[in-house]
Amino acid sequence: MQEVRCGACGKLLAIGDYKRLQIKCPRCRALNDLRAESLQPERPRASSKNGLTDDDRTRNPGDFQQRHRS
Repeated sequence: MQEVRCGACGKLLAIGDYKRLQIKCPRCRALNDLRAESLQPERPRASSKNGLTDDDRTRNPGDFQQRHRS
């Protein structure tokens, strides 16, 4: 569960799960309009033509050549 606090004064307004919530703070009378963030699923990375990952490309090129010369 998640705490919902007033954006103006910080007063605790609610605790729970919500999709969309509009609540007026009794202390400062500020209107708080909240929406749950939608999480986008992480897309898998595409492989490159030569099989290098991003980690391999950021390393020193000499290190890569020494590892793969065997």
